[in-house]
Amino acid sequence: MATKAIPPTPRVEILANSGLSFIPAEFVRPQSERQHLQDSLNKNPCGVEIPIVDLGGFSSEEGRRRRCVEEVMAAAEEWGVMFLVNHGVPEELIERLQAAGKGFFELPVDEKEKYANDQSRGQIQGYGSKLANNENGILEWQDYFFHLVYPPEKTDLTIWPTQPADYIATTTSFAKELRALASKMFSILSLGLGLDQNKLEAELGGQDDLLLQLKINYYPPCPQPELALGVEAHTDVSSLSFILHNGIPGLQVFKNGAGWITAPLVPNSIIVHVGDALEIISNGRCHSVLHRGLVTKENVRISWAVFCEPPREKVVLRPLPELIGKGEVARFEPRTFAEHLEGKLFKSRVEGCGEKAPVD
Repeated sequence: MATKAIPPTPRVEILANSGLSFIPAEFVRPQSERQHLQDSLNKNPCGVEIPIVDLGGFSSEEGRRRRCVEEVMAAAEEWGVMFLVNHGVPEELIERLQAAGKGFFELPVDEKEKYANDQSRGQIQGYGSKLANNENGILEWQDYFFHLVYPPEKTDLTIWPTQPADYIATTTSFAKELRALASKMFSILSLGLGLDQNKLEAELGGQDDLLLQLKINYYPPCPQPELALGVEAHTDVSSLSFILHNGIPGLQVFKNGAGWITAPLVPNSIIVHVGDALEIISNGRCHSVLHRGLVTKENVRISWAVFCEPPREKVVLRPLPELIGKGEVARFEPRTFAEHLEGKLFKSRVEGCGEKAPVD
């Protein structure tokens, strides 16, 4: 019986369900990356662990509040990533969000295609298989759904999935809760940098213009996970990024001196990354973390990433004068967020490890 031909670069889900034993060449990572993927899920180096921060302390008495600020700031400076517990987003709402996202990706591909984006025409919101081009032309083993979720007056509900039936209501509620968490994180980081509590949020767009973009990443089982990546090594262009997942490990962050660290599973937590925009305005005090996403042979991985982005043209990203100490210089040239997006490249400056190039 003849095997049905698969069209060029189909949805990754179609590839994964086609019975392939070997992945197409356009998904195979360079040799310099593959040697690290072989044992990428091995135990982390002894004593090297991503920080866990209890945000409950920020609403407590002065001593605990101060320790919370210090812990968040230390994690932002040393790692650029942390787990947040007691973050205030209801666990029941997170579970509903995850069920809605999972339900969408369980729809037949033909149903999902009704929400397909068209990047060639600049329509990036919607269902797709590649969010951005890279230097090497290698594809990532993922499908995704990407859309603006906050503020409400700037969202386009006509492109949001209507299946599952509660997708819109649940995602809207989650976006509101996460926006409050973002404000709390900006306040904590402002205090940690010695600034007025409201300074960072105001500099990055404020209540009216700071955007929340949601990307649901769907990573089907991969027949050769040692050769592919769900998301290649990169830093986020955002100010902060919040990450949820479906309980399948795969997020890795790069730590100088330790290499790639696989994020463990921390119950009832939300992962937060520092992105380029915050690194720029903090003059490098906050560390925009290099990270990547692995795939597995047996399991579907799903992650929910929410990117807090300044408005593209309204805000000029530049190191805050208050954070340029005596005898120091501004490490980054001023640029709008749009200009930063246009010039963004994911490059390695340490052979074989994927360490990021400077944001500027």
